[in-house]
Amino acid sequence: MATDHAPPPPPAADENPLRILLPQVLPALVVGVVASLLFLGIEALAEELEGVLWHDLPDALGIGDYSSLWIISMLTAAGIAVGLVIWKFPGHAGPDPASEGLGGAPLAPGIVPGLLLASTLSLALGVSLGPENPIIASNVALAYWLGRKAAPAVPGAFWISLASAATIGALFGTPVAAALVLSEALTGMPGRGSLWDRLFAPLVAAGAGAMTTQLLAEPSFDVGLPPLTDPGWGDLLAAMVIASAAALFGLGACYLFPYAHTVFRRLRHPMLMLPLGGLVLGLLGAIGGQLTLFKGLEQVKELTSSVGSWSSGELAKMAVIKLLALLVAASCGFRGGRIFPAVFIGAAFGLLAQALVPEVHPAVAVSSAVLGVLLATTRQGWISLFVGAALAASPSVLALLCLASLPAWLIVTGRPQLQLDHQGHALH
Repeated sequence: MATDHAPPPPPAADENPLRILLPQVLPALVVGVVASLLFLGIEALAEELEGVLWHDLPDALGIGDYSSLWIISMLTAAGIAVGLVIWKFPGHAGPDPASEGLGGAPLAPGIVPGLLLASTLSLALGVSLGPENPIIASNVALAYWLGRKAAPAVPGAFWISLASAATIGALFGTPVAAALVLSEALTGMPGRGSLWDRLFAPLVAAGAGAMTTQLLAEPSFDVGLPPLTDPGWGDLLAAMVIASAAALFGLGACYLFPYAHTVFRRLRHPMLMLPLGGLVLGLLGAIGGQLTLFKGLEQVKELTSSVGSWSSGELAKMAVIKLLALLVAASCGFRGGRIFPAVFIGAAFGLLAQALVPEVHPAVAVSSAVLGVLLATTRQGWISLFVGAALAASPSVLALLCLASLPAWLIVTGRPQLQLDHQGHALH
């Protein structure tokens, strides 16, 4: 995922930092709140539409919830609906998502309605993608456009950094994730002043976005795993082995991505690519069951609420099906992010490892597997560590994950990413 934008340059050595930083507070707060409200609005709309299409409508028709026929019908309908949006809306709902990361150059504001509609339909109709990429792209586009109109003298990178940080804070319910992502983006970039001076306004925006989300929606990454209170050498070995195995598993999708993308691109028209992709997703969903549908976070909580009740065969099937669903959804043109589906894949993989070796602590298994899959599919080290630790909700796990990330990173670094360049070739 790309984070190729940076906050504005720090103040010169002879300038008072307060005179530079204080005027940034108000725009950062405004961008943070608005970014969170847009995210929450799209989430709420998608949830309402999901309730109608997946519960009210099948009940009215006398069809069981999540029957195979209904899953196939809804995912095919998702392909048709999103295909129409991409075909007919101005800007075609943004560029090909296969070549877009978590960020990038601002889109034209006229593209935003189509992108948000395509993302909402994907979320509501069960496509295995999350909201992060479209929401970040939309908030960046709007903040950049409005910010440049309101204050033309302010560098455009300032508004990009505020919108990116605010949306990441809103998505994860904490500004910590935004700080970690931005610290990666700032590494090696020229500029004077402390890192905290450069992060000041983005962190204000991230904090405002996170607090708005917390106050209105109370998000939580706690999936109810039993806490790890006294980690030992066995836990460290398990974490390193599981993280490495999960990274290899996630790399499978990265290696297949260019080929799957090429197959769908040969169809050329969105009304062929998206409906076919939706049909394939429907067939996968019918095989994998309802937990393998949608973005994945709520499904992770359901999966981990019954540790020990899933057979190893069931968990392996869900991990494979969700990985294939993410691959297909990202290849055929559905608009959405890949972090949340990757979290489900990692959780299912970790529970599979725990089912095969019951001595492994569930928190170690799930958090280290999520770490490995995220490293493979995102190449965002800080985000991978943060999400893995947040799922375990246990400070003791963080030290294990830091060490487990080392062999996993050696496995994925330099390998194909789950992102392509504009010629359709894998990024490394």
